[in-house]
Order: sequence, then structure tokens, then C-alpha cells
Amino acid sequence: MTTELDTAHAAMDANPSDDAARLRFYERLADSELFLLLASEPEGDDDITPEVIEADDVQYVLVFDREERLAEFTERLASYAGVSGRGLAQMLAGQGIGMAVNLGQPSSILIPPTAIDWLVETLANSPQQEMARPVEITAPKGLPEHLVTGLDRKLATAAGLAQSAVLAGVTYDTGARSHMLAFVGAVEGAEEALARAVAEALTFSGIDAGMLDVTFVPSQSDIAERFARVGLVFTLPEPQADPAPAGANPGMDPNRPPKLR
Repeated sequence: MTTELDTAHAAMDANPSDDAARLRFYERLADSELFLLLASEPEGDDDITPEVIEADDVQYVLVFDREERLAEFTERLASYAGVSGRGLAQMLAGQGIGMAVNLGQPSSILIPPTAIDWLVETLANSPQQEMARPVEITAPKGLPEHLVTGLDRKLATAAGLAQSAVLAGVTYDTGARSHMLAFVGAVEGAEEALARAVAEALTFSGIDAGMLDVTFVPSQSDIAERFARVGLVFTLPEPQADPAPAGANPGMDPNRPPKLR
């Protein structure tokens, strides 16, 4: 079965000089749930020792975007930890260790330590807060299609954090014009995560973050209705029930990332 990482890797491989294709691959890598091959059974819930290979004097941990692919590679029963791509990159940053991704699969690639450090630095970019009052809300115009597609893809990962998001054009009381993404009915405390998701969508689309503003509006409010009348609506998916409790495998609980040994 072809995965999103396979598709993004194929696009990058077919266009080596296309920066946008390369950015989209790294975005998919960061957003993917990865399965990290372990050298031994974990000691406790958050202390793990990954399997490591060496190539050209560089060490790499082994990760796969499907459990079946890990099993196919090892051809044996093996311990693993589930962790997000961004979480694993953050754990590896500065250690001189890379990722060997999906070895033996269509998206097989060695991600060197320098690329890991770059990815973590890129993900750390934070949106800037500013105060301005929109006086006019209009239909969005002139935004690149790949940005809209990137937003749609990124917002699909924010299940349960808001009811919807609406993209519209705005004119501020200062006379400045921009585009704005209004999150409707955001869960309390989710604002920073949602703003960061939009910033990442802009970054990995190769678009200047200043081209899109973010705000949060209550559901069933006049301002939400004004956005909905003229804007492009994105419906965020409902959160899916996890058949396994968080933390059933080391690294699966986002509040308790594993510690690499």
C-alpha cells in the first residue's frame, strides 16, 4: 500500500531541484507517526534503546511509517516504539544521529543529522502576535493553490481542536490588507497549537508567514457568520477513538515522549 510518505518522496525524487517538493516531504515526515526499531525491550515506559546502523561513519536510527514495513525489514519479532516524526527529530537534534526511513520501501531514504537539525529549527519557528481590528471581510483571492492544499492537509491533523476554520481576505482599521484564517469554536488551550500548525503549513509551502494571519472566534457568533458567508471553510475532522490506550507502546503517549539511550 502506498503511503503519504511514499507519495511525497516520489515527488521529491522526481524533481531534485524543486524546493517545494522537498519541503512537502519533510512536512509529511514531521507529521507522520513513525515506528522506531529498538535494540532491546524498553526499560520502563519512557527509556528506550534504538537499533542503530552506520553508513559513511554516520549513525542512523531505523524508522518505518507502517508496522508491517518494520516487520518485513526485521523478518523477526522485534521491539519498537511509536513516536511522531517531529518528536523523534527533536530527540535526535544535536546528537549527530540521522534517520534511516523505510529501508527497503519506495520511500527509503537516509536523513542525515544536518537535515534533522534543520527540521527541528524549522519546526521551532513561532508565529508572532499582533493586535489589529478587521473592518472588512471578503472572499480570499490570489492565494497559491498549493498553499490552500497544504492548509487542508495540515488542518486534517488537528482533529478535535476546533469546529472549523475559514479562510478569508481582511482589511484592517490601519488600511492594511491581508488574508486571515479564522478558527471557529477552538478548544480552550488549543490556540497555540493551531497557530503553529498554520505557520508550519506556510513554511512548508514556501510561503512567507506574513501572508496569512490567524484569529479565533466563538461559534454561533456574528463574526463567525461573517467569515462563513464569504470565506473558504475547512471542516476539521472529529477526533478518532484510539483502540489502544495512550502509552500502550513506549512513545505513544504525547505527554511522555521516550528517552533515547
